[in-house]
Amino acid sequence: MNEAHDDASGSGVVATEIRLLEGPNLYFTRPAVKVSLRLGGLLDLDDTVLAERATALRLRAGSPGPAGSEARQRHLLRLVEKVLRRLAQAGGTTRLGVRVRPGGSPDTVVVAFPLNSHDRARALAEQLETLLRRMAAGALSDVDVRAAGAEVRAVPAGSPPQPVRPSVPVIAITGTNGKTTTTRLVAHIGMTAGMRTGWSSTDGVLVQGELIERGDYSGPAGARAVLDADGVELAVLETARGGMLFKGLGVSSNDVSVVTNVSADHLGVQGIETLDQLAEVKAIITKVTRPDGWCVLNGDDPRVWAMRSGASGQPWCFSLNPDSPALREALQEHGRGITILDGDIVVLRPGRGLERLVSVLDVPSTLCGLSEHNTANALAGAAGALGLGIPVEAVVEGLKTFAPDPAHNPGRMNIYTLPLATAAGEVSVILDMAHNEAGLDALLNVATGLRPPGSELLLGLGTGGDRTDEILVNLGEMAGLRADRVHIVHKEHYLRGRTMAELEGFLREGLTRGGVVPLSSSETELEGLQAVLATARDGDVVTIMCHSHRAQLHDWLLAHGGLVDTTADIRRKVVLARGEHELEAEIAAVWRDDDAQRRIAAAAELLQRRPADARLLFESASTYDAAGEEAHAVLLYDRALQAGLREPHRHQALLQKASSLRHLHRYDDALDVLDEAATQRPDSPALACFRALVLHDLGRDDAAVPELLRTVLGHAADADVELYRDALTRFVDQTWPPPLQELRSSPATG
Repeated sequence: MNEAHDDASGSGVVATEIRLLEGPNLYFTRPAVKVSLRLGGLLDLDDTVLAERATALRLRAGSPGPAGSEARQRHLLRLVEKVLRRLAQAGGTTRLGVRVRPGGSPDTVVVAFPLNSHDRARALAEQLETLLRRMAAGALSDVDVRAAGAEVRAVPAGSPPQPVRPSVPVIAITGTNGKTTTTRLVAHIGMTAGMRTGWSSTDGVLVQGELIERGDYSGPAGARAVLDADGVELAVLETARGGMLFKGLGVSSNDVSVVTNVSADHLGVQGIETLDQLAEVKAIITKVTRPDGWCVLNGDDPRVWAMRSGASGQPWCFSLNPDSPALREALQEHGRGITILDGDIVVLRPGRGLERLVSVLDVPSTLCGLSEHNTANALAGAAGALGLGIPVEAVVEGLKTFAPDPAHNPGRMNIYTLPLATAAGEVSVILDMAHNEAGLDALLNVATGLRPPGSELLLGLGTGGDRTDEILVNLGEMAGLRADRVHIVHKEHYLRGRTMAELEGFLREGLTRGGVVPLSSSETELEGLQAVLATARDGDVVTIMCHSHRAQLHDWLLAHGGLVDTTADIRRKVVLARGEHELEAEIAAVWRDDDAQRRIAAAAELLQRRPADARLLFESASTYDAAGEEAHAVLLYDRALQAGLREPHRHQALLQKASSLRHLHRYDDALDVLDEAATQRPDSPALACFRALVLHDLGRDDAAVPELLRTVLGHAADADVELYRDALTRFVDQTWPPPLQELRSSPATG
């Protein structure tokens, strides 16, 4: 039931919405009716007149406040509750729970009451509207109230609504970010434990991984579909804000509730204007958790952790910080905790020692610990599964086998390797359904952690239209500050009442704050992916905020030679992005040996294991170089560079090769190599020093000395240099005027 009425009477009073909430909701833990009232006719009444009419209703004394004021709105809250209670009593209901709240504007009031009959609830809401209209026109009499009550009594009671009462264990999961991933993880753990598992989410309804119904089923319809499915032994329910507001929960209770976080998203919808109000909506699932069940709450989010005060279940805190006060509070309240300690996921229980589950590095969804938000999701999912009574062994196995790939977690940090079509090399591509500030922050963190030194981060920026103007601008600013290049990628099926031009205008405003102009704008996600890739270079990380076309983008990537990264691939990329190598410890061991020949032999042994590895070729060349065998070193430096050696080692290889060439008296070749290095690092002091040495060897001190002096003046922070920098620069230019330099120019001056 969702009705809206017109104010045909001209009283300035109208019920803009009469909504049936079929399950536990924002107002009650049982079905209820929500009535949104616009009360302009009462808001604008003279305060003396309104006070007289309130007194006639036997409303306790109190000033109604000036017409049109917020104080008047608060007075109307009391007035509406009084009228509703009197009406209900006249209609035969002696005790009625009533909740009244201010709406988004001073003339709006929301009232809710429990529902025992669909038809009588509608009649009660309609008669409330009628009485308030009469009150706006004149004093409301007892006769009016009795007549309205008789209208309500005349409506047959009918059967009361019956929320679904689960007969199998149920876990409900909500939050602004991470709820879909956590839902899939818990479902995966349930199946790993051998339970026939059904789950509902924004993807649809699934049983044992088989899609039963496609579409957004994160509301009560999804819950009912899962619980009605044949043979389901465990129900995992993603529970979104919209379903709770529009219909209420799909079940009367749950065994475990999980709240991942609360951040700015969907504000301004259904009267939810602030983060605190949004948190109140998310908390609904914690109020119907069985008393012997668990409420798994994010201890790093104050709004989420505060939910324990109104929760009906026991508190289980998850936190990335092992010293979090929330963990201590959970244990003091005879609850539990789960966190990261010494790189392991550990469970905390009052009066007991640590229970180590698994190393974070062995949990693929955490991306080797790179993804903090997925690490938090892993903690929440593990706690939720343990709270359901799933054996520890199955929980650990589920954590170790749930991968961030399209098979297990489609659209959430799916990482691919794609060969470039227009040039040699390859790029990493991340598809993620980031849709708000927290999601974009998480996406950029992961992309940055996968970006090798010297490469760039390219972002396909876009989101749905049901975000506030402020959020859209903030998304643009975040993108401009943190991505190297940005393309705008629209989602034509998620404009939600906006135009593409309007959306793009706010995103561009934010990008401008970050000092960025987008390189392109695409109407579809696939066109956006293609546009971003057209500007990508070897080693770059391409990130696309995708939604409606995720499956299409996945298919396109595979059709063009892309491969889904394995856990080993991701680990290799994370290590590479740190400027390290998978064999970093063994490489370090080579250089701890003081004997030059043993170093050469050890490096050669590593290279024999991976003959085409550019980094190992470089390290082997360096061992020959350090032993004074420059000719052999130069050959290996060339092989390393040809194999695609990346920064920072590429720059080091060029400098070391130039130095080796100098020792071989190949001075012109050495200068050529240094010139190549200068194209990428023109301000390198070390490069300038090597050039000065080579120029001196060529008898060209008139070029070497000014280069070296200009480099010192450009980089030294010594107090004397600061004091005399301008004078010294002038003296150098007077002695060696830049236009009269030799054929080769200085890296410091270009």
